[in-house]
Amino acid sequence: MEYSCFASCAFGLEALTALELKKLGLNGVSVRDARVYFCADEEGIARANLWLRTADRVYIVLHEFTAASFEELFEGVRGIAWEEFIGAKAAFPVNADSVASTLFSVSDIQSVGKKAVVKRLMEAHKVRVLPETGPKHDIHLKILRNSVCACINTSGPGLNRRGYRAANVAAPIRETLAAGLVMLTGWKEGCFADPMCGSGTIAIEAALIGAQRAPGLTRAFDAQHWGSFAQPFERQREAAGQQFKPMQPVFASDTDKKALAAAARNAQTAGVDIKIFHADVKQFKRQECVVLTNPPYASRLGEKDSVHRLYSDMGRSFAAVKNKSVITADDQFERWFGKRASKKRKLYNGNIRCTLFQYF
Repeated sequence: MEYSCFASCAFGLEALTALELKKLGLNGVSVRDARVYFCADEEGIARANLWLRTADRVYIVLHEFTAASFEELFEGVRGIAWEEFIGAKAAFPVNADSVASTLFSVSDIQSVGKKAVVKRLMEAHKVRVLPETGPKHDIHLKILRNSVCACINTSGPGLNRRGYRAANVAAPIRETLAAGLVMLTGWKEGCFADPMCGSGTIAIEAALIGAQRAPGLTRAFDAQHWGSFAQPFERQREAAGQQFKPMQPVFASDTDKKALAAAARNAQTAGVDIKIFHADVKQFKRQECVVLTNPPYASRLGEKDSVHRLYSDMGRSFAAVKNKSVITADDQFERWFGKRASKKRKLYNGNIRCTLFQYF
């Protein structure tokens, strides 16, 4: 059976997510703000969950309708054939978000939605009790200007949770953004370097891309426990486990020894081989590599001078690098780096509005 689906993603990464879906052989790909729609059967949904590097979650859209009152919301949700997905014992939490709608209370939307799903399932399964002890089906009611999109999250926890981040440091970069940044450099072969690696997320994502390793290979997904989805997930996981390529050389360095220890543990958990070493960015000498880094931001009073000195040091150290990219929240980065970027992209690192400065 083919389903209407969408992959949610961070603002600014939609084009990359769309490209990934097309490369996975999925049809009907279309882009909207922070969502990329596509069509897929069970095999395609399993493949998307295993392979998408830049998306947050994969949803199945069950129905879209208009609701300007809670009565209309209840009837609209009740009219959906939830029983085709949700068994009599399955768990089904209801989540919601609302933008520019007359139905603005998220807690009330969730409560009304839950009651409607319960009524539908009790009637369809001919039961008086729904124990919710079985596989989880995470329902989402997404409302925009009274237009309701009722969908089910097939992924479970966000796809950024690859399972390798056993150790962390302050201000980590999300895995999905890190993968997107690597993809935006255009790097496919040769060496790659992150000279301010922190806990190693950018370098690990680069290593996964270089080895063509599915980012979701070792984690679980909610939909793999749903009846007709179980075997497709098993088949797609087995196929993904046979597609590794020889790893490209990836280098990661930092001045923080605690961060380097975290990076080493995370790389080991991810199953990738990264050359990790202690070095100041002023000592950077791998000019032949593609360079991508996420330096410290001047987020607190008194940090600007030291961060600006760091940017100047980077400008000198990276002068001979032909392909280099830096993501930072400082709009004046070029001034301190000493060179205007070839390309600039607006992105979000969590809730922080950033710019990716690219030099080719």
